[in-house]
Amino acid sequence: MSAVTLCECFARDGLQHEPGFIPTATKRALVERFAALGFARVEATSYSNPKVVPQFADASELLRTLQRTPGVYYKATCANVKAVERALADLDAGYGANEISLLVSATEAHTQKNLNRTRAEQWQNIAAMVAAANGRFRMVGTVSVAFGCPFEGKVDAGSVIADVQRFAELGVTHTALGDTTGMATPVSVRKMFERIEKPIVPIAHFHDTRGTGLVNYVAAFEAGVRHFDSSFGGVGGHPAKVKYGGGFTGNVCTEDLVSLFESMGIDTGIDTERLLETAEFCEQALGRELHGRVTRSGLSPLI
Repeated sequence: MSAVTLCECFARDGLQHEPGFIPTATKRALVERFAALGFARVEATSYSNPKVVPQFADASELLRTLQRTPGVYYKATCANVKAVERALADLDAGYGANEISLLVSATEAHTQKNLNRTRAEQWQNIAAMVAAANGRFRMVGTVSVAFGCPFEGKVDAGSVIADVQRFAELGVTHTALGDTTGMATPVSVRKMFERIEKPIVPIAHFHDTRGTGLVNYVAAFEAGVRHFDSSFGGVGGHPAKVKYGGGFTGNVCTEDLVSLFESMGIDTGIDTERLLETAEFCEQALGRELHGRVTRSGLSPLI
């Protein structure tokens, strides 16, 4: 068993921002490659409305053709009950995802901007989604802007913890705290995660907007977190149509995180021999150089 569990988010969180449609065969190759590399969790697709997010119009087709690695959780995001019903239909057909994610924002302003509804309405939506899923998937809750909101500023930690507990009351014990625009610090990360108690499984989902992603992940690890989300090349982050003032808002780079953890003696379970080869494959898929540092410099010689 590895010391930490990493979730590779490139194929969903990363690709949702791409203006051009990525061929289904390419997505399939990416997801299969991530699982073969050793990721125990892989974001595979999203049951988004194709009219809103056309990138994932092929969600069912991707899952139908995907060659699975035993023991891997393949996650699909769901925004509403209709999305859960699509996920259930694929599951009944024998090729569905085995993990779905549910999202709430920590502030009213971000909820309105991102989801076009109130927090109360979103919690009603989440409860309906959980009921519709009927325990057939592992469910992962996410609290966005948990460490700071681009619209409201400081976020009350007590409110975030209350959201985590609310997920748990619905039976969603895997919960990610999202540093959506990179406002967290090692101090705030430690304080927040130290307040989360079992049986909740906390997940760190941080963005590297201000270059603090890696140090905040180390702080989360020191606070007892063992589940981390990342994306090759740092792609992804927040939907581009929501403007936060520009700049880089991407996820923590997978290749940089693996290099750091492994050099610290923290076993990631990832095949480091093929890590950079996969990072380069991701760059080829998008046709541009991405943000991974070790893709250019090479892995730490301390590994």
